[in-house]
Amino acid sequence: MRRSLAWKMVLAFMLVALLTAGLLVLFIRIRSVEHLSSLIVDQKTLELQKNLETYYSLHGSWEGLEEDWSQVYPGAPFVIPFAGGGAPPPNAGANFPPPQEGENSDPPRMFILADASGDVVVPAEPGFPVKMPLPAEEIASGTPVEVNGQRVGTIVFLRRPPHFTAAENRYLQRFNTALLYATGLALLAALGLGMWMARRMLRPLRHLTEAAQNIARGNYGTTVNVRSDDEIAHLAESFNAMSQEVARANQLRRQMTADIAHDLRTPLTVIGGYIESMRDGVLEASPERLHLIYTEIERLQNLVGDLRMLSLADAGELTLNPQRMTPAYLLERACAPYRELAEQNKVKLRVAAADNLPEVMVDEARMMQVFDNLISNALRYTPAGGEITLSAMEEGEAVLLCVEDTGCGIPPEDLPHLFERFYRGDRSRHAEDGETGLGLSIARALVEAHGGSIRAESAQGKGTRMVITLPRG
Repeated sequence: MRRSLAWKMVLAFMLVALLTAGLLVLFIRIRSVEHLSSLIVDQKTLELQKNLETYYSLHGSWEGLEEDWSQVYPGAPFVIPFAGGGAPPPNAGANFPPPQEGENSDPPRMFILADASGDVVVPAEPGFPVKMPLPAEEIASGTPVEVNGQRVGTIVFLRRPPHFTAAENRYLQRFNTALLYATGLALLAALGLGMWMARRMLRPLRHLTEAAQNIARGNYGTTVNVRSDDEIAHLAESFNAMSQEVARANQLRRQMTADIAHDLRTPLTVIGGYIESMRDGVLEASPERLHLIYTEIERLQNLVGDLRMLSLADAGELTLNPQRMTPAYLLERACAPYRELAEQNKVKLRVAAADNLPEVMVDEARMMQVFDNLISNALRYTPAGGEITLSAMEEGEAVLLCVEDTGCGIPPEDLPHLFERFYRGDRSRHAEDGETGLGLSIARALVEAHGGSIRAESAQGKGTRMVITLPRG
């Protein structure tokens, strides 16, 4: 049987409350007995001190004290002998009530009495020898018995637990009962607090569960509203961000599927139309028509090749053969195939990179694919008389490789989506030169496979700057 998180939290609250209350009860119970014992000892010591002072005042010595100890000891009826002889006054023992029912009339001795010289007068147990000297430290820690300002004896506590009377035992019982009631109330409070806290804390989790189920049913973009500032709120924020990203990825997937279908349908329609017309004898097979068909086939092959490269990059299976090379050599190598085309378009193409820059570890063939895409785009959108500059610079532990043109620039609304697959700011330009709309996506995948990044900086009407950041080799 699966236990809910709410009950686990409630049981945890009750367990903590029970453990805390149990420890407190144990501590208070032990301390209460200790304090009660200490109080009883202090009271009996004070009472015994007064009784002994009275006894010594009446007798002038400790002779016969051991035989009268049961009357002198606190709690026993102490009858003060009448100085004139005969019967004592009726109220002579008023301050010493007789023992209650259930009380021990002969309680155990907790004290030793020594005389002024430190010799034992009353031992701990009846029948033990007297006149034995006590150690000096025992005398120093004892309670003095003084008569007329002179020390005539010392009371030494034996540090044995006192004998509780029936009233004292009843007090401890009532105290223990009160502790049990307090423990029960603590458990009830923990139960109520645990249920309230569990309900309050699990409400956003239920909302998250419902939202996750909605996403599983295909309702992408579902979010939750959590009004708090704790870990659950951070979880909800992360969930909302994930949900939005899933919705965006799903939209991109749908758009990419539609774009792939469109890019496949166009060349297939052209090829199918020409072949059907040739089969029906409407058109004759000519070199020009066959070349057009072959061009469309190449376009399909390029699209399939680009898609395969992206799938390998997504799976982390893109093969690289990195080598150390200087940025200047890399840029010169990328620039060489386009110099003649740049001259034909009357565009100045130049490289600006110092020879002492740190080397980078790159796969030359893959990086040529990146620069082919960037330079061809720059040539396409840079008018005659413009300029394209390939530059390199050092920035911390990285090297920046830049392709900058003076073309028409990129609209601000298109800039964030520039590296998305099949994204085209100008929907009409992809038909030219067999573009698939995957060039910049492939460039980003190849750069990231080298452990770097790529970004675009552009001002409309002033040109575009593509920046590749690579780690130093």
